Amino acid sequence: MSRPAAIREAANAVIIGLNACVVTVGDDVPRVLVVRRDPVSKAHASDGLPFGPFEPERHRTLEIGLRNLVKDQTQVSLGYVEQLYTFGDRGRHELEPGEGPRVVSVGYLALTREAADSAGRWRNIYDFFPWEDWRKERPAIIDAMIRPRLDAWAKLADAQARNERTRLCFGFDGLHWDEEKVLERYELMYEAGLVLEARRDGRTLPPSAPPAEDQARFGEAMLFDHRRILATGMGRLRGKLKYRPIVFEVMDATFTLLDLQRTVEAISGIRLHKQNFRRLVETSGLVERTGKRSTKAGGRPAEEFRFRREVLRERPAPGVKVPLRRAARL
Repeated sequence: MSRPAAIREAANAVIIGLNACVVTVGDDVPRVLVVRRDPVSKAHASDGLPFGPFEPERHRTLEIGLRNLVKDQTQVSLGYVEQLYTFGDRGRHELEPGEGPRVVSVGYLALTREAADSAGRWRNIYDFFPWEDWRKERPAIIDAMIRPRLDAWAKLADAQARNERTRLCFGFDGLHWDEEKVLERYELMYEAGLVLEARRDGRTLPPSAPPAEDQARFGEAMLFDHRRILATGMGRLRGKLKYRPIVFEVMDATFTLLDLQRTVEAISGIRLHKQNFRRLVETSGLVERTGKRSTKAGGRPAEEFRFRREVLRERPAPGVKVPLRRAARL
């Protein structure tokens, strides 16, 4: 085969990859499992999601391949797993244009209870998305850094469309903050040149983009397009909280209602009204009393509960039906 033909064949080749967005909650912090790779330069991140090629001769299904891959890389055994999205943009795994075959990755969202002895590391998800945590207050970065840059970017072209997109994504000008729009916010900031990945990927940055030394303030970068995959996973998880009992996949077998509330808050990024949350959870049939009390938090013992699995047969959408958006307005 001639060299030009070999180059064309390599350019048209496709590798099937697997990416795992593995999420847990510990100490009221949403965490994602990352693996560390040696960066090719100081401009490239070293933390990424567990990933690797699908091996059809070894793995009967994609999900089996994913579970084996995560186990091999981190010693974490996955519980709940669902397919998230297929990521196949040109150059998503390339360091230079035209280098190597196209990598099409099948992303998965996985939930587990934190494994302290994993070979991977658990990172605070809000290190990568500091504008997403509203539990204490509206994040200062939104008004101090994000909005001025997005306003300046909107003035460069298509001002009306860009301003409307910004308002909807970030809830500006009296609109509600939609906690599920994690991916939309990240992609908007990528397009506006605010995040490190935009510079690293060789995009032509607009004049409104921050200098390189300031881009790190807009959240930590990840390998390749892994921060985009993580944003996709977080948006999916926040949405599913409301119509599936998915939160119990990261809970201990028994827990207090305060434990449950703080876990929901950690994932959704917003503070909930304590009494309303308790009333809605108890009346929804999601939990049942164990007859025991917990003293692990110190102070007055709190009543313990467990997930009531019969609810899965009783109704089609047994999620934590809490008015999250209303509670998020600060």
